[in-house]
Amino acid sequence: MEIVKRAFDAAFETREEDSSGIVTGRPVVLNSRTDLGFCDEVIDSGALQKTDLRDVRLCLNHDTSYVYARSRQNNGSSTMQIMTDSLGLTFTAGLDIQNSPKAQDLYSAIKRGDIDKMSFMFTIDGYEWENLKSDHPTRHITSIGTIFEISAVTFPAYDSTSISARDASALESVKRELEKARASLREAPDGADVELAKAKYFFMRRKNK
Repeated sequence: MEIVKRAFDAAFETREEDSSGIVTGRPVVLNSRTDLGFCDEVIDSGALQKTDLRDVRLCLNHDTSYVYARSRQNNGSSTMQIMTDSLGLTFTAGLDIQNSPKAQDLYSAIKRGDIDKMSFMFTIDGYEWENLKSDHPTRHITSIGTIFEISAVTFPAYDSTSISARDASALESVKRELEKARASLREAPDGADVELAKAKYFFMRRKNK
């Protein structure tokens, strides 16, 4: 099972309620095209329909040693609520800004706009390739298996238009998948070959009658 990460503009909003700093944002954006350098990638509109969201943590820069909020079964007692909609996935988290200096720092950085990206850690259950014969094909992620964690990030490995080399292993994995898909395409007969094979088959049937 390969765990990968993607990042998008978060569109954060903040407000204070009682002792909590409330942060809302959108860590997963559907139908947004990301340029991976050698191909584009799109998370399709139905990719979250069967996603396991039973236990999702909110972290900073994917550092799971400290959890700022958590959604367990998305119940009312969780410190984070998550919801899927036609645009992707949104969250609302209550940061303990009264008792946690780390939470206070993160809340302040988001409120000031110093942090404005999010990334999420997930597994891929299904994908499809488009325009494999082109120099820059597109991989469509059709099904996300599990989302383990969402993060506010200072330097995202991915944003809406580009990718850095920090997540080189993920890039190499996509490259290998692309080469396998292209190899399968080269080995498969094209439409003309299929029609020729059909014509030969029916000709031989008529000849042998």
